[in-house]
Amino acid sequence: VGSGFVISPDGYLMTNAHVVDGADEVLVTLPDKREFKARIIGADKRTDVAVVKIDATGLPAVRIGDVNRLRVGEWVMAIGSPFGLDSSVTAGIVSAKQRDTGDYLPFIQTDVAVNPGNSGGPLINMRGEVVGINSQIYSRSGGFMGISFAIPIDEAMRVSEQLRATGRVTRGRIGVQIAEVPREVAESIGLGRSQGALVRSVEPASPAEKAGVEAGDIIVRFDGRPIEKASDLPRQVGNTKPGTRSALTVF
Repeated sequence: VGSGFVISPDGYLMTNAHVVDGADEVLVTLPDKREFKARIIGADKRTDVAVVKIDATGLPAVRIGDVNRLRVGEWVMAIGSPFGLDSSVTAGIVSAKQRDTGDYLPFIQTDVAVNPGNSGGPLINMRGEVVGINSQIYSRSGGFMGISFAIPIDEAMRVSEQLRATGRVTRGRIGVQIAEVPREVAESIGLGRSQGALVRSVEPASPAEKAGVEAGDIIVRFDGRPIEKASDLPRQVGNTKPGTRSALTVF
């Protein structure tokens, strides 16, 4: 059992990829108790976003909010089916933005109560707009411990548009293995502070090798955008269409 929400009146719904992963059949139950068999349009495990379609029209769709306007300390609500208790609403505040958990996306961290069954449900601001998809919790016991993570809705919508268009997500790559830049290294080579992505190795015949990137280089900008930490690079590269020419700034 998971949750989801309607993103267009013609029956497209968004949920988590892990909610539909391995499913032989997907059943969607609406708040008015109507049930529909759904087909999976596409799922992207890396971002944990999935789009499913039901044969219905005139559905009330959610309003999409602006994640950039979301502030730490702002009140938000989650709607979902924790432990199968459908249409449960829980509330809390935004604890942090751009929280790096080692996954592909930076998450919105909240203290909204999220439990098994909430996955794929919307995180909603006080204007009634969806700002995220409730996706994960931090827990030592398996139950809620006051820390939950939501996928920012702007990232999720970008993924959903590709899933709806082609059924899969295409990402750019440059062919480097990277690591964080330790503070001692940054100071000793004159970089000043710990920033950028340290290149540990370069794949033979990759775009990076053809451009002259070598192991030991530190990538500090991609297409003019700063790389503050190593995880920024795969996100920015991944969001770039394959075949695009991009400028790297290397220390």
